[in-house]
Amino acid sequence: MLKKILIVGLSLILASLVMVGCSDKSKVEKAAPKYITIKGSDTMVHLASAWAESFMTSHPDADISVTGGGSGTGIAALLNGTTDICIASRKIKEKEVKLAKEKGLSPNEIATSRDGIAVVVNPENPINEMSLEQIAKIYTGVYTNWSEVGGPDQDIVILSRESSSGTYVFFQGHVMKKKDYSPDAMLMPSTSAIIQSVSQDIWAIGYVGLGYGVQAADKVKMLAVMEDADSPAVKPSVATVQDASYGIARALHFYTNGTPTGVTKEFVDFVLSDAGQEIVLEAGYVPVN
Repeated sequence: MLKKILIVGLSLILASLVMVGCSDKSKVEKAAPKYITIKGSDTMVHLASAWAESFMTSHPDADISVTGGGSGTGIAALLNGTTDICIASRKIKEKEVKLAKEKGLSPNEIATSRDGIAVVVNPENPINEMSLEQIAKIYTGVYTNWSEVGGPDQDIVILSRESSSGTYVFFQGHVMKKKDYSPDAMLMPSTSAIIQSVSQDIWAIGYVGLGYGVQAADKVKMLAVMEDADSPAVKPSVATVQDASYGIARALHFYTNGTPTGVTKEFVDFVLSDAGQEIVLEAGYVPVN
């Protein structure tokens, strides 16, 4: 009888150890984080961070890293295999697609939102509106003094993003008609740097994503823009980007290598959902649906 009791006791102990081991293994597997790396457009960093924060709240096992550096930097990271999602405020270039194919990659474009580009000046600058032509002449160096656009006799301080920025490329193509930037243009490393510089220099001019302009309304003034001399001046806003009355606007994209899968697909689906698009509005951008 004693022998039977010992055998039963040992069996129970072994069973409990197995159950504990399985339970611990289950906990480890359940707690294992699912990583997503996101890199690229500084215009989209704030928006992507808001998406990531909301997604991680409802998905505790997800761990998302968001960094900027410019659309070109993000696309390069995608081609080098160092990011899961590239955020880009410009479309991928043909030469980048070709390079991707040479590496056996398949860039997949996903439109996530839209953005207006706000032309900003210091709040103390008396100028409130300009035409696209006037803005282009400032950025190409034809106009160098505020008096040439109806302002005081003061030199214009031109601020631009760096060439790796998708906003730099879009602004050059859409506003400047692909002409070269003025050699006097100061290339800034980030959108926040442009806002800070404009807020500190009465005679500076810069361009930023609409969401950043709205958030910095106490530091910079967004100009109303005219398509031409005979058109009405339109201020950038979610409404004017949606109805296309504000002309300096573009789509914002995700790029992935092929169709996203796993937790990356879950995140993309969330971004395109009603909840994800509501975050787009809250951040000052324009939803795609």
